[in-house]
Amino acid sequence: MKKVILVLFLAFSFSQTSIAQVDFGIKGGINYNSNSVKGVSKDVFSGSESKTGYHAGVWSRIKIPVLDLYVRPELVYTTLKNEVFYSEAATLTTNSFQKIDVPVLIGKNILGIGNVFIGPSFQYIIDSNFDIDAIKNVDASGFSMGLQFGGGIEFGKFGVDVRWERAFSDIESSYIGNLGKVTYDTRINQIIIGLSIEL
Repeated sequence: MKKVILVLFLAFSFSQTSIAQVDFGIKGGINYNSNSVKGVSKDVFSGSESKTGYHAGVWSRIKIPVLDLYVRPELVYTTLKNEVFYSEAATLTTNSFQKIDVPVLIGKNILGIGNVFIGPSFQYIIDSNFDIDAIKNVDASGFSMGLQFGGGIEFGKFGVDVRWERAFSDIESSYIGNLGKVTYDTRINQIIIGLSIEL
């Protein structure tokens, strides 16, 4: 009897998964990164101040009826900036970096209009640099991982959400300057405001 119940349960689960609704679309918005230049090995940076960045990408949402949840993987290009005081040149400089984000979120729809979600975000740093010639050959480690959670509302095919992203690991960055090799942490903790459109 137990085997029959197990087989029926598995059959029901697979049938529900097979009819799971899949949506997809595009998204974009703004990002605010909090104080990501820190842990500097030598006294060359101070007064890190965040600037607004942006993101754009694609998303998919796979509804799982048997669990009343959905999985939302995304592929997103993100650019972020921070302004710091560079003591060797006695000037302000902007540190900018670009990355590819792949959040994989587990979410739940609330009352047909709201959503809450949480999940890991896998990140790959494409490029990092400063806007002055005195800092060259910036090297930022490629992969890192964080956690995203937040909520949003939907109006038909349009959606707006707010997320907070917390880094699990640092991003070990470095450059060669007058004082030799300078290392620092560009760990990314950010608030993300996004607009999505279902296609």
